[in-house]
Amino acid sequence: MKKNLFYEFTKGLWNESPTFRQLLGMCPTLAVTTSVINGFSMGMATSFVLICSSTIISFIRKLIPNQVRIASYIVIIAAFVTVADLFLKGNFPAVSKALGPFIPLIVVNCVILGRAEAFAAKNNPLLSFADALGMGLGFTLALTMLGTIREILGSGTIFGFLTFEPWVVMILPGGAFITLGLLIGLINFLKQKANKPEVHAACEVK
Repeated sequence: MKKNLFYEFTKGLWNESPTFRQLLGMCPTLAVTTSVINGFSMGMATSFVLICSSTIISFIRKLIPNQVRIASYIVIIAAFVTVADLFLKGNFPAVSKALGPFIPLIVVNCVILGRAEAFAAKNNPLLSFADALGMGLGFTLALTMLGTIREILGSGTIFGFLTFEPWVVMILPGGAFITLGLLIGLINFLKQKANKPEVHAACEVK
């Protein structure tokens, strides 16, 4: 059981990263990662909704009629999105303003709805919590990484502190695509390199 929990948690950080491996949630990934704080905040808000909704859906999965399951998931997800949106507006108004409509749009984020349908609806609450936690952290790390690179190169700052003369393109939509593409390429390269010893070992056994 512990092994299963560990696997379900860690898969979202690397092997099944929602951003770099599954290419899910691209809209907020490309739109809000102009700074570290925006990327991190968006990732945390999404993680909160993902963890809470997946756990609740797993608890009541047997009570939801199959015909209305997607609609039911969206209602549950929307409830937690409202909580996250009001929390940010009340406690971090500047961040809420910077993220704009992308917080309410978490309702239709395919990372959340996808995990609800593919995992939470078929597994127990503990495994669903571990899965959502790992996927949420993986998504947050990806957005924070993108935000860090784009803020440093595009604005010449990190957490608001000036570092060097910026490359303006990096805070524009084109910079988001360039940075994401390079990171996905790097992740795939590292993944292939890590799998090579396994391939060689299998060949030797044959």
